Order: sequence, then structure tokens, then C-alpha cells
Amino acid sequence: MIFDLDGVLVMSEFLWEEGWTRFAADHGYPWTPEDTRGCQGMSVQEWGAYLGGRAGADPRAASDAVVAFVAGAYDSGRVSLLPGAEKMVAEVARRAPVALASSAPRAIIDTVMGTMGLGRHFRVTVSSAEVRAGKPAPDVYAEAAHRLGIDPKASFAVEDSSNGVRSAAAAGLRVLAIEHARYPLAEDAAAMAVAVCHSLDQVLDHLTALLEVDP
Repeated sequence: MIFDLDGVLVMSEFLWEEGWTRFAADHGYPWTPEDTRGCQGMSVQEWGAYLGGRAGADPRAASDAVVAFVAGAYDSGRVSLLPGAEKMVAEVARRAPVALASSAPRAIIDTVMGTMGLGRHFRVTVSSAEVRAGKPAPDVYAEAAHRLGIDPKASFAVEDSSNGVRSAAAAGLRVLAIEHARYPLAEDAAAMAVAVCHSLDQVLDHLTALLEVDP
């Protein structure tokens, strides 16, 4: 079983969008929701190149500034677990090996694993910065499945972004999607999911049935 991080376990998608928007505005570019949708799921290097290109700035400077902004938000307590996240992960981990496949940089992943009570449940964590290409390419999910020692076609992923759903599906996993009102799934991504849920309780209900985990 492989989980995404931002928007699945922690309430953080809005912070990345805020960071992109702030940096772009500082450089005279009006960031749009379409820009956000395009960048969600990309690796830091990929969205840094995109943001830098739009803002006319150095890509590394763009990514460093936004990562620092998001890290500061974690440090100041602006990030919390989504309702039901710890219960969902704990229930699944009782019966199946669990991994994380995230577009967040390693430092952010380690912060969540170390400070929010989730780390003990995960056997493997992979950042898209550690593979060749970020989402929607399948690399990060394929690597997580490889490190976990599972056949992707026999497992599931939980994702919230369109690029994330595309990535997991391309790696061969069956995908449960959680859709947030602020970031609706693209039609093609929603069609790839075995179910589209609107809360983690709903996700756990589906996983309970699919994995025969007692709630």
C-alpha cells in the first residue's frame, strides 16, 4: 500500500500554492490555478524550473525560496494531519506493508514522519527528488513498490492530485483518489481511480473492503 503525502496525510497543498504564488508575484508573474494544477506532483527540480521560467528567475533560487517558505510553515505549526490520516495509516499498516511516494523534498518527508506520529507505520519513504522524473511519470511509485518488495499490480495507492493519480496508475497500481473542493481532479484522472472519495474515512472504508482490514 502506497500513500501520497501532501493532500492525503497532511493539510499542505495550499502552502505550496501560496509559496509559488508569492514568489511569482515578487517577480511580476500572476500565478494562476492552472499553474498550480500543472505543478502539483512535480518534483522540486521540475516545478522549480517551471516557476523560474514563468517568473524570469533562476530555477534553483525559485525552488529554494518556496521550500524554505513551506518548511517555515511546518516549523510554525501551520501544517496538521488531515482528519483520519493517522487512523487510516495505522489500520492499513496492521495488515499490509506501507510506503510513501511523495513529491515533497526529503527534509519535509522526514519532518512529517518524525514529528506527526506516522513514521513508525512506514517501511519505505521515497521522494520524487530521488528518482528520474516526478509525477505524472510513474517513477516515484515504481521505486516505492520496488523498495517495498511488492508487485504494483497487486497493490493500491491513495492520491489527491491529478498528476499523482496519473503517476500511480502508470506504475500499475490501483488508485483510490481523495478529491478536495479546492483542487478538483481532472476528468481523465478521476476516470483512472477505482473510487473517488471526499474524506479519509471514506478512503479507509474502501481499503477495509479491498484489503479485508477490520475497521
